[in-house]
Parts: sequence; structure tokens; C-alpha cells
Amino acid sequence: MKKLINSPEQVVPDALRGMAAAHPDLRVDHENRVVLRASGAVEGKVGLVSGGGSGHEPMHGGFVGHGMLDAACAGEVFTSPTPDQMQAATLAVSGGAGVLHIVKNYTGDVMNFEMAAELAAAEGDVEVRSVVVDDDVAVQDSLYTAGRRGVGATVLLEKIVGAAAEERRDLAACEELAKKVNGNARSMGMALTSCVVPAAGVPTFELGDDEFELGIGIHGEPGRERRRLGPLREVAEQLVEPVLQDLPAADGAPVVAFVNSMGGTPLIELYGLYAEVAAICEKAGVSIARSLVGPYITSLEMAGASVTLLRADDDLLSLWDAPVSTPGLRWGM
Repeated sequence: MKKLINSPEQVVPDALRGMAAAHPDLRVDHENRVVLRASGAVEGKVGLVSGGGSGHEPMHGGFVGHGMLDAACAGEVFTSPTPDQMQAATLAVSGGAGVLHIVKNYTGDVMNFEMAAELAAAEGDVEVRSVVVDDDVAVQDSLYTAGRRGVGATVLLEKIVGAAAEERRDLAACEELAKKVNGNARSMGMALTSCVVPAAGVPTFELGDDEFELGIGIHGEPGRERRRLGPLREVAEQLVEPVLQDLPAADGAPVVAFVNSMGGTPLIELYGLYAEVAAICEKAGVSIARSLVGPYITSLEMAGASVTLLRADDDLLSLWDAPVSTPGLRWGM
């Protein structure tokens, strides 16, 4: 294993120290491993809290800032944060309008966020609501979940609901909006290689030189099946067609198309994949209104990619276009 680390135990604390040093508009609660806006809670604004295991950067800490999250909890690599971390984050961002938890559908995340909501309500009299993201069409259940996994749609949801919170939409409206985004988004991922969790020191799984794993999750877990690697257009079809088949019909509504690197796949390959995705969508009569291409929800150094399509009406597109200023996503500021 070759990694730029001091030790497996120090990976997350060292990364958080680096975030604090690199981004003065953020504040890091090192005791609880929570990334926060330096400006603190905003009176009258719904606070948005997310989090999960580390190793998916820039998600979630890199999406803290204007137009997205108010706080993000960092667990150990591929391990859920604790309820205490989530409670600390919730209380820190409460500005009197309630707090919305954005939770990827992994068993530990769901359970710990539920416990944190109960603790925050009891200690700080904070109204907390939660939305669980479960957009992955690859598998119904996995090693980490009961039901579909939460993957690429998490990024789109945090951006769109973050913009709504900046507009001072109330807690119920933000919750319904988050459910709407989740209900209209579908994702599928693939891997060319495994990743190496620092504490393990060995790849999570092995692939032959001519193989890829279809339907992987974001924790390095294997996917739906192993297939022979062919031309990019064939791989794109295997990713996009299941997404289109599962995507809710919306009377010709366009989509936001998100092509994501799992960490080790470079932009030259991602843009090639996006070209194929766009061609498949055009052939299917699905118009793309907005796009996002890059490494936004990763799995350490895994080589691979995922495709997310979100059916988007005018309100969702307007919120997508709204200004955002975070380490991981920035425009319009």
C-alpha cells in the first residue's frame, strides 16, 4: 500500500486539519470531527447537516458553505459518524428554523442520525427532520444497506436544498424538496479497480485486467456483477440504460446529468463517458438541461465512474443555478 499518510489512525484528523488551514471560511470542530461554516448558525435559516464515512471527498465536508450544507460530520474511513458527532453538528447550526438531516441510505448512517435527532430535540429543543437518499438502481440490498444505497444524488440534493434554505424556505418545504429530488434521481456506478482502505492495507476486491465491476457502491463493495471490459460506448450503455428504465416519467421534463469519478478516473475519461451519456439520452428522447462532471463523491483511489440523472422542473433548475460557494462546488458568487 502506498498512500500519503502519517498513519491509518491519523488519516481523518490530518485531513480535517488541512481543511481548516486551507479554507478560512470553514471552521472545524476537531473534537467532534465536524466541518462547519465559520459564520456559524444563521438566524431564521434551516440548518442542513449531512455526513458519513470519510474517503468520499469532497463529499461531505467539501460541500459546507453558502448554498449547500451548514455542517458535515466525518466518520472514520467508510464508517458512519457517531450520534454524538451528529448531535454536536445539529446543535451548532440551529438558527431557530429547524435542522434537516440529509442521510445516505446506509444502515449505520440512518441509525446514528435518528439517535442524534432524538438527542438534539431533547437537549436543545431543536426540530429535526431527516431525508434518506436511496438513488442507486444497481442492487436492492447490499452489504451496507436495507434497500437501495444513497450515492450520486446526494450531491445534487445537497446543492438544490441548500439553495432553498438560503432563500429561507421553511423546514417542511426543504424536507419535501429533498424528497422530490431523491424521488426523481437514479444512479449506477462501475469500477475498473478496487480501492485500499488505509486500515486494511489491501484492496477490497480484485479484478482481472479485462474485467470491470458493474453496480458498485461507494465503499469499495462489489457490485451487481463482473463483466468483460469493452469500448466506452458499451460501458456507458450498461450504466445509463438501467437508470433510464428506472427514472420516473415526468412529461418530457429535462434532466441534470452528473458523471462522477470514483476517485482514480481522470477527466479525459469522464468527458468521454459524458459524450456517450449525452448520445444515449438524446437517442432516448431525454433532454439534458444541466451537467456536472468531475470527482464529487469518491471512493478513495478507486478507478471507475458513476452516472446520475435527475428529472428537473423549472424550480429545481433555478435552485441548481443559484450561487454556491464551497470548497468542492462553486459558481455564481
